[in-house]
Amino acid sequence: MALVPKHIKELSPYKAGKPISEVQRELGLEEIVKLASNENPLGPPKSSIRAAQDSLMECHRYPDAAAFELRDKLATRFDLKMENVVLGGGSEGVMSTIMRTFLKPGDEIVAALNSFIGFRVLANASGNHTNWIPMKDYHYDLSSMADAINDYTKIIYLANPDNPTGTYFTVDEFDRFMSRVPERVLVLLDEAYFEYAQNAANFPDSMHYRYDNVITLRTFSKAYGLAGFRVGYGFGHADLIGNLLKVKLPFEPAIPAQSAAIAALDDDAYLLSALTVNMDGMDQITTTFDEFELRYIPSVTNFVTLLFNDGVQAKDFTQTMLENGVILRHLIGFGLPECVRVTIGTTDENEFFIDKLNKIMEKTV
Repeated sequence: MALVPKHIKELSPYKAGKPISEVQRELGLEEIVKLASNENPLGPPKSSIRAAQDSLMECHRYPDAAAFELRDKLATRFDLKMENVVLGGGSEGVMSTIMRTFLKPGDEIVAALNSFIGFRVLANASGNHTNWIPMKDYHYDLSSMADAINDYTKIIYLANPDNPTGTYFTVDEFDRFMSRVPERVLVLLDEAYFEYAQNAANFPDSMHYRYDNVITLRTFSKAYGLAGFRVGYGFGHADLIGNLLKVKLPFEPAIPAQSAAIAALDDDAYLLSALTVNMDGMDQITTTFDEFELRYIPSVTNFVTLLFNDGVQAKDFTQTMLENGVILRHLIGFGLPECVRVTIGTTDENEFFIDKLNKIMEKTV
């Protein structure tokens, strides 16, 4: 249709991992484990469920457009002012608002070629030119990204740690990079997996920085177990956040989502449990990979990415695991056809995966 702009016609939509119900219908399997979407396997915190349920009687009202209580709690937690905090429908919701707020025709974007596919969709949908910079050994090539900055560059997207590789850049690397970024360029620092990575060696916690041209993005979808509630948030200079608040949808997140997130922030026991389960599961999974001499990218997140010789091997492995009741993520859509991403599950889910892997590897030996 002539009504649809060319860059939208050519856009490839984001493809989420297959839901369990779909695989059950397709393959007729009763027992299925989903390790494809980097979800927290523990489920939502019970405190969040109770808070969301308690809020339902108020759902004939519109949500607090300012989300005062949640923004205030986030500001207190991270030693900021409320005017430094913006919310959205997941971190992608905040990203979308940022793109609509700050990009104008002729502006350009710099991003890593094989990083988070959700940002790629937003960048391509904007209609602005993006300089896609290849990764180097599955890590961000920050030097080349800095080289790509030109007079038209307006936004740079960095995911630290990265999805889907699980790698991260260090304090020194970030400092060197930022020394080359003009103040007129906005840096989106996506820290969706911050809670998992915060204790990694030399990890640059953005709360220790106060760059006026950096917006930090975080989420309740991962370590806090609230993916289905869709609550993301951003931290930044009051002037940047103030302009985002003019553009964002006025009534997001919804009342139950705000209530669930507020409760989650106070549930330190849940967060500790989620991080412990993930740490133990990572050891459980990678130890098995080492035993089978399977190659993988060391990760500081809640997933680990396997490396195969080529895209055919990776696709076959993903399909074979699917037929055995394990949903994994073949990363061909990320431009990494040789890679398969495995989310860390519960101990039982990991053992189910390992059992199926054992059977598959026995057949190939």
